[in-house]
Amino acid sequence: MARQPVPDLLPGTLDLLILRTLQTDAMHGWAISERIQQISQDVLQIHQGSLYPALHRLEHRGWIEAEWAVSELGRRAKYYRLTPSGRRQLTVEADTWDRMVTAISRVMKLA
Repeated sequence: MARQPVPDLLPGTLDLLILRTLQTDAMHGWAISERIQQISQDVLQIHQGSLYPALHRLEHRGWIEAEWAVSELGRRAKYYRLTPSGRRQLTVEADTWDRMVTAISRVMKLA
C-alpha cells in the first residue's frame, strides 16, 4: 500500500498538539514528537525543525516550562511541562479547534 503524504498542519495546530500532549505529564522533545506520531497512527510526523521552534515559542509565551533531567536512556534531556497559563490556553485552543472542525465539516457536507 502506498504511503499517504503527511498533511500540512493549519497554523496554531502544532501548538495545540504539544499543549495537549503535555497535559498529563512532562516530556522531552523527542518523546512529544513520538507520542503525537503514535497517537495519530503515523499520519502526523513532527520534525525537529518544527518541534523545537514551537517548544521555544510556547516557553517564551509562558505556556510551558522546561528543566533538564536524565531521560529513560540515561542522557540529559530538557523536559517540558504545562504551566497553569498553558492549561488555560489549552482550553482556549481546544475550543477554537472544535469550532473550526465543526465549520469545515459543515462546508464539506453542504457545499
